[in-house]
Amino acid sequence: MSEISRDEVSRIARLARIALSDEELDQIAPQLDHIVDAVSKVRQVDTEGVTPMSHPHSIDAGMRKDVEKRTLTQKQALDQAPAVEEERFVVPQILGEGD
Repeated sequence: MSEISRDEVSRIARLARIALSDEELDQIAPQLDHIVDAVSKVRQVDTEGVTPMSHPHSIDAGMRKDVEKRTLTQKQALDQAPAVEEERFVVPQILGEGD
């Protein structure tokens, strides 16, 4: 197990633009060391012949049939809108002035 030094934590924090106090540096160094040690142990597990998966249980998504359905016409969709302009919904601007 290689220990992560306080100086290494300070350097990583500086690169990540995270301000840490001396107390936090002293506290985080052993925590990071513990995390690196745990990851190291997981990497040592023999996974030869193990099929990669994204979920621990097999999942059947069950695709539905692609069936055409009636939907609202543009007129029906805009009929109840509080404000319409050029056959579109009018909504308040949310991203800065004049964008």
